[in-house]
Amino acid sequence: MHLFLYEWITGGGLVEQPGPLPESMLAEGAAMVAALAADFSALGDCQVTVLRDMRLLDLSMPNCEIVDIHSTSDHVGTIDRLAAATDLTLVIAPEFDNLLLNIVKQVLREGGHLLSAGESLVALTADKRRTAKQLASRGVSVPESILIAADQEKLPADFPYPAVLKPVHGAGSQHTLLVASASDEPPPHPWPRILQRYHQGVPASVSVLCGPAGIYSLPPCRQHLTTDGRFTYMGGSLMQEPDLAARASALARQAIAALPMPHGYLGVDLVLGPSNDGSEDVVIEINPRLTTSYIGLRQASTGNLAQAMLDVAMGRVPELAFRPDPLRFTVTPMVS
Repeated sequence: MHLFLYEWITGGGLVEQPGPLPESMLAEGAAMVAALAADFSALGDCQVTVLRDMRLLDLSMPNCEIVDIHSTSDHVGTIDRLAAATDLTLVIAPEFDNLLLNIVKQVLREGGHLLSAGESLVALTADKRRTAKQLASRGVSVPESILIAADQEKLPADFPYPAVLKPVHGAGSQHTLLVASASDEPPPHPWPRILQRYHQGVPASVSVLCGPAGIYSLPPCRQHLTTDGRFTYMGGSLMQEPDLAARASALARQAIAALPMPHGYLGVDLVLGPSNDGSEDVVIEINPRLTTSYIGLRQASTGNLAQAMLDVAMGRVPELAFRPDPLRFTVTPMVS
């Protein structure tokens, strides 16, 4: 099997942009693509091809075919060629500016077969407002939210504060901030945003493998976020409290089951509220792509998570087992 592994920032998505690549996005992208490349390459019958921005020659992925990208046209043409020539393509890209959706469309247009989420699922879950409506319509608990129009200068006075303001199409915590009241008056932005009621509790994430074989949730992780009101992701740790973990897994599976034809490796971000019965737990958003929690989960797994991803996609029941030991992980560039 020949796998085309594409990660946007390391793979040339910004190849002709001047200046250094964004540090935090580069760290996360490099860590994810290096981890995946190592895991898929370890499978005996898997050939892996990855793209590499010409400025990242120190980014090493042993046992992989590396194609260096020198220009935007080179980037587009190489994606076209590899999508058509390989057996499967796994895409990791941010949701903002339709980057993830456009790459997925490009792969499919060239006749490629996706191991990651498909076009309709990406289009739905990359839109935080549409996702919230879809989940709520299926009885999944989500924060109260409203749409803030592009360039809107004033926040609504009648919304329940504190609240979180974020782009409708966003990735990570970019342009995300906590607002205490309408009088905070954050600066307007040229794109629509969502104002989401803030829920106190434990920030968590659950990764889920989806395919013809069913829905399989991986061990829940705590999210370690900055406390400056920007919610910057600093890393995670495996959730050690059995009751919290059970609540997180159940809510994540309910959220994924509410989506039409879920497929691939998906990440569910949620907050576990203070009520022990889970009545205050809410789903914040769904990531239609591999997330940085993979870095920690692969360390805890007794097997190869890349094999599990392939098994679920091919309709086979995966072998999933994880060590119970405490594990904390951070996101650092995997370069040599």
